[in-house]
Amino acid sequence: SEVLARFGPVARAALAPFVVLNAGGIDERLSQAEAALRDGRIRLPLVVKPDIGCRGAGVKRVSDEAALRSLLPAYPQTAPVVLQNLVAAPGEVGIFHVRHPDEPRGRIVSMTLKYFPRVKGDGRRTLRRLIADDPRAGRLAHLYHPRLRPRLDEIVPAGEIVWLTRVGAHSKGAIFRDGRPWITPALEQRIDEIARDIDGFFIGRFDVRFSDFKALCAGRDITVIEVNGAGGEATHIWDSRFTLWRAWRDLARQYAMLFRVGRANVRRGARLPGYGEFWHAWRREARLVARYPFPD
Repeated sequence: SEVLARFGPVARAALAPFVVLNAGGIDERLSQAEAALRDGRIRLPLVVKPDIGCRGAGVKRVSDEAALRSLLPAYPQTAPVVLQNLVAAPGEVGIFHVRHPDEPRGRIVSMTLKYFPRVKGDGRRTLRRLIADDPRAGRLAHLYHPRLRPRLDEIVPAGEIVWLTRVGAHSKGAIFRDGRPWITPALEQRIDEIARDIDGFFIGRFDVRFSDFKALCAGRDITVIEVNGAGGEATHIWDSRFTLWRAWRDLARQYAMLFRVGRANVRRGARLPGYGEFWHAWRREARLVARYPFPD
């Protein structure tokens, strides 16, 4: 949320509405959430996600206040939680943008198309069997079974679609495809407008929801749901058609850009965190992630 707080008016207009529930007791958090719903800052349904996390850890959907009250105690009270309007648009992309501090404009260096796997019922097989029989899902059943456990032994009615995951993270079973061939000047210009309106933002990934792919490529139909800074990845490398060598090469290029941006910012007076500070931040995140509820 520290990054989201740096959004200017242009960037905020593209961002799905959200509120941050500060660290504290459950009663205090519930009071904050109810106040935000009452005054219209957010609306149901919502996505609940930890403020400190990675790879979709702890990301859950709630459709009503009762579900929200039931879910909030599952998050550690020592770190903030974010409530964000659920964006109904079905498409999602990860767009990695970089701008050197000495350059007036940035560019998109990576775009990832995200697909959410599903199975279709036939009125004969259980959900467990449908997953096992799917050539891809059967190899990742350990990722899908925990969130679908109540239904695993149900026979899925003919024609019913069951989404195996709704979180756009490869580690949670989403399918990633290299979308760089569809980067356009119009899309690059729009993302650069948003990025330049975020104070101190020079490199990172925007996770974006959209309804119309052509409109997205034209620089329209863009709703930002998350921003990952220096720790974010150019996620096209997780396309299963990539070789390990190509993934390593592109990751090395990303880190070369990151270090160039970092060096320029240090020369401009940015504070460089020490090894101890970095280590403690990483350890805190790891401890928190281990306590989050299983994601959707």
